[in-house]
Amino acid sequence: MVLDPDTAAALSALLGERFSLREADRRLHTGQETHHASLPPDAVAWPVSTEEVAAIVRICAAAGVPIVPHGLGSSLEANVSAVRGGLSVDMMRMNRLLRVSTDDLDCTVEAGLPREDLNAALRDTGLYFPIDPGPNATIGGMAATRASGTSAVRYGTMRENILNLTVVTPQGEIIRTARRARKSSAGYDLTHLYVGSEGTLGIITEITLRLHGRPEAVIAAVCTFPGPAEASRTAIEAIQIGLNPGRMEYLDAGAIRAVNAYSQMQEAEVDTLFVEIAGTEDEVETRIALFREIAEANGCSGFRQARAEEERTRLWKARHTAFSATVAARPGSRGWPTDVCVPIGSLAECIVHAKGLLADCPVPYAIMGHVGDGNFHVVFALDPNTPGDEAVVSAINAAMVEKALSVDGTCTGEHGVGLGKRKYLEAEHGPALAVMRRIKAALDPQDLFNPGKILPDDHA
Repeated sequence: MVLDPDTAAALSALLGERFSLREADRRLHTGQETHHASLPPDAVAWPVSTEEVAAIVRICAAAGVPIVPHGLGSSLEANVSAVRGGLSVDMMRMNRLLRVSTDDLDCTVEAGLPREDLNAALRDTGLYFPIDPGPNATIGGMAATRASGTSAVRYGTMRENILNLTVVTPQGEIIRTARRARKSSAGYDLTHLYVGSEGTLGIITEITLRLHGRPEAVIAAVCTFPGPAEASRTAIEAIQIGLNPGRMEYLDAGAIRAVNAYSQMQEAEVDTLFVEIAGTEDEVETRIALFREIAEANGCSGFRQARAEEERTRLWKARHTAFSATVAARPGSRGWPTDVCVPIGSLAECIVHAKGLLADCPVPYAIMGHVGDGNFHVVFALDPNTPGDEAVVSAINAAMVEKALSVDGTCTGEHGVGLGKRKYLEAEHGPALAVMRRIKAALDPQDLFNPGKILPDDHA
């Protein structure tokens, strides 16, 4: 344990019952969704204000205690695992919507506010926040991992939708990275330095977000294809002619098979695209008709669409349950997901390559992805008690990453680096990795903020 009694006493005096050394609390802060080894912190703190976060940091910095920011713990690459112990700073009690400007189409939130709660609070304004990485995500966690999800093809990622941040530095200072203006040439772009930094450079406590108007009409469609090449070509052509889909998601035949068993659905067990087009009434009708033409020209064998919200939800159920369905297909297993992202023109090639790697894989798997922006995932149902499974899956993951990098893609499109993807950073960034190391050393010279994450060890 690196948390000494004097530091624990100081934190307890500051936070009272919002500071815990209990093993049960510590175990809940290892990252609940990760397949990596669980590494608990020595203690947990629940701040309720930016000033309190700063006070916590100053206490820990004086004693050399590592700090790991924590949201809902849904990160997949051990992003919140406490490699060197220390203090987990749980942001979930900082969950307020601080301000909304309907004229400026923006809002400011605290880091612990879940995405769904933000949109529920915005419902009467006619605005919403579209970034959708999954049901279990806080805005702070989404900023820290540069999250994206199903709607990134139209709205971009967290990077494009953040105007500024309030950050507590490793020295316990409180800074604001920018103003609310939509553009600025004033100084270094600190906002985007912290977006995606996974808590290694500072603790994000407040976020100012771009908001978007709720569309007048939405049509969703499901279309089936002979294979991934035809589905990918449809996605590329739809983007090339400017259809601007709100979502465009791919599930392979294995994913559909798992979903059918898990959710008692009866989808055709073939490669499938799910698409959603939003806009005015006239726009969506025209665009969905054009999309159907493109799909049919690429061999689409089945096409159906839905306009009513209940029908659309039913159509999207397969995509939303795909992860759980894949894991459930092998009782007693746990999910082992990975992702890569490639230029969209290389997507079909990379999915076909992945399918070749998976042809003899003994571990149940499914492929799914955000094909509109070149990001796809493989989810494995890994049995912890089956010898050799993890080695097989790790080798496939490494080969997928190697292929993605060979076409100028990235080792992770949205899961983040954490512990799981550190070893690929040298191959992806080359000499730029040394610049990242210098930034980390300059901002966090004691290496106390989420140590052991993102940057590989010097000998790795």
